[in-house]
Amino acid sequence: MKIKLLTIPNLLTLSNLLCGAFALVAVLAHGDLTLAFWLMILAAVFDFLDGFVARLLRQSGPLGVQLDSLADDITFGLLPAAILFVVGERMPTLFALPQWTLWAVFVLAAFSALRLARFNIDDTQHTEFRGLPTPAAALFCASLGMLAERDLLTIPCEAVLALAAVLSLLLVSPVRMFSLKFHGFGWAGNELRYAFLAACAVLVASLRMWSLPAIIALYVGLSTLRWVLQRAKIAEK
Repeated sequence: MKIKLLTIPNLLTLSNLLCGAFALVAVLAHGDLTLAFWLMILAAVFDFLDGFVARLLRQSGPLGVQLDSLADDITFGLLPAAILFVVGERMPTLFALPQWTLWAVFVLAAFSALRLARFNIDDTQHTEFRGLPTPAAALFCASLGMLAERDLLTIPCEAVLALAAVLSLLLVSPVRMFSLKFHGFGWAGNELRYAFLAACAVLVASLRMWSLPAIIALYVGLSTLRWVLQRAKIAEK
């Protein structure tokens, strides 16, 4: 079977990967967390476009699926872990932890790989997600990194380690998290999505630079509440 490598969707996916690679250099070589944030935003745009263009051009295939996950583990797995590492280096420590303990934040990259691998073989994640999507976890880390670089956030190093652990567990958790893929444009069936987008607009208008971590925290909270209520309803039957 002949496999086309350099299709437009694959080039978009590779652009995602390159943005992640450039951002890693910005973080680890230059400590520039703001540039890394914007490169991650650009990568997320490429990550959205590759699937959209693949469906539009009817060029979807197994190669694209695997390439997408490989790119995502760089941009949305390794990069956010590197951001947390640099943030942790700049933060005070409560218990005089040795610097090497910060290496533990890279568990986030490992759990991101697990999350992406499970997604590739799980046929139940077309309309919703199982566990926190890697881009959401990554953007949460990147936004905190930018806030820390602008002296708008100060947390102890131990909190950075705890955050890496919590995000890692959320990535592989059984919690079903809602997707923003709309079923038409009507209200019925899209109530939660419309309510979430309205809340996002309010958060952006009121919190500005703090809005992105707040939006992701709201997404996790709403998804968890929805999942708990669904399980309770099933248990009653």
